[in-house]
Amino acid sequence: MPLKCFLLTVLVFMGLKGEVSAQTQPTEKPNFIVFIADDMAWDDCGAYGHPKIQTPNLNQLAKDGMKFNHAYLTCSSCSPSRASIITGRYPHSTGAHQLHLPLPASQLTFVEKLNAAGYYTASAGKWHLGTPTESKFDLVTTKMNEWVSTLKQRPKEKPFFMWFAFTDPHRPYQRNIIDRPHTNEDVVVPPYLPDTPEVRGDLALYYDEIARLDGVVGNVRKELNAQKVASNTVIIFLSDNGRPFPRCKTTMYDSGIRTPWIVAWPAEVKAGSVSDSLISSVDLAPTVLDLAGLPVGETFQGKSFRKLLKNPKATTRGLIFAEHNWHDFEDFGRAVRSPRYKYIRNFYTDIPGTPPADAVRSDTYVKMLELRDAGKLTEDQQSCFQIPRQEVELYDVQTDPHELHNLAGNPEYAEVQQELRTALDQWQEETHDRLPRTRRPDEFDRETGQQLPAFRKK
Repeated sequence: MPLKCFLLTVLVFMGLKGEVSAQTQPTEKPNFIVFIADDMAWDDCGAYGHPKIQTPNLNQLAKDGMKFNHAYLTCSSCSPSRASIITGRYPHSTGAHQLHLPLPASQLTFVEKLNAAGYYTASAGKWHLGTPTESKFDLVTTKMNEWVSTLKQRPKEKPFFMWFAFTDPHRPYQRNIIDRPHTNEDVVVPPYLPDTPEVRGDLALYYDEIARLDGVVGNVRKELNAQKVASNTVIIFLSDNGRPFPRCKTTMYDSGIRTPWIVAWPAEVKAGSVSDSLISSVDLAPTVLDLAGLPVGETFQGKSFRKLLKNPKATTRGLIFAEHNWHDFEDFGRAVRSPRYKYIRNFYTDIPGTPPADAVRSDTYVKMLELRDAGKLTEDQQSCFQIPRQEVELYDVQTDPHELHNLAGNPEYAEVQQELRTALDQWQEETHDRLPRTRRPDEFDRETGQQLPAFRKK
C-alpha cells in the first residue's frame, strides 16, 4: 500500500475511533445547589405574583427554569422539615420530628449517597440538623455569607452538591437591612391577619429579609457563570415552612406548608416552564439521586419528580401529606391534600393553634391580642385563639384558597371527606405514625411568648 494511502487510512480510523469514544463516554454528572429559605411563604415572591416584593433574582430563576405552583412541605416547622428534606422521609419517620431534635446518625441521607458516588458535598449557612449529620458532608460551615466562597473553594475535579440554607426571613427583624426598604404600602395583608399599621410594618420587615436572600441567589448564580458550570448545575429553591406569622408557620394550612419551588437546569429544563402537578418536599431526595444516576433505595419515602422536568403536565402523585408536632408548644395534627381539597385532623382540640413563640412576641400578635380583647377581630382572624379547636377541617382550596370556610360535616362533601380521611388513615398506618403516649408540655407562655420558668437555665 502506498505510504500516502496508508496514512490516510490510519487517520480515518483514528477519527472514527475518537468519534465512537466521544459517543460512548458517560454523560457528565450534574451539579446541585439546594437553596432553603427560612420561613418564607410560597406567594411572598414576585415569581408567584406578589406585586411589590423585591425578588428580581428569584423572578429570573423562575424565568430561566421551571416554577412549581403546587409544592408542599411535610411539616411547617424548621428542623423537622429540614430533616424530612434531607432524608426523603416524613418527619415522624426520621427520629427528628419535633423542633430542635437532632437527626440521628442512623438516618440515611441523600447527601452521603452522593458523596459515596464521588460528589463533593458542602453545607453553608443555617444548619439545624444536629451534630451527627455533619459528618455526612465534606464541609459544613454555619457562618453566614459564606455561600459564594464555599463555591469558589470546592475541588474543581469533582461534581458538587451544595446545601445553601438561609436564616432569612426568620425572626427577629431589623430595619434598613436593604438599600430600598419595603414600606407599609408595599404589603399585601392576608384576610386572617388584621390590616393595621403594626401588622403592615411587621410584614414589610419580613419582606426586607426576603429581598436580602434574593441577592445571595443572584451572587451565587454569577459565580456559577464565572466558573462556566451554570449549564449543568441543577438549582432548586424552596422554603422550610411558611411565614412566621399567626395562622401560617406551624399550621397545615397552605400558608404553612405550601412552598415556593423553582428548578433551574439550563442543560435540561425548558426556560419559563410551569408545573401545576403536586410535589412534596419528601420528593427532593429521590429526585436528586435520580438525576445523579444513582439508585434511590428503600429508605426514601418520596417519589422522584424527574419526569415533570421534561413534561410539566405529567403526574407523579395524587396526594401530599403533612404533619405538625411539638414546636415551642405541644400539638399533634395531620393533613392530606389533593389538587382540590385539604383535609386536616387536629388531635389535640383542647389547645388553640398558637403560632411559634417568636411570632407570639411579634408586633402582629401583640396587636391581635389587643384587638381580641376589644372584640374587634373578625371571625377569620380569631382561629389562633379558638378553644376548643375543630377536630376535622375540610377545605375546597380552589374556591377558598385561604381555607376560611370549613366544609367538614357538610353532607354535600361527605364523600370527599371520607375519601381523604381513609387516605390519611392509610398513610399513617403505612408510615407507622402513632399518637404519642404522653404529651410534651409547652415551653413558652401562649400569650406573651416568654419562656416558662421550668425551662429557664438556672
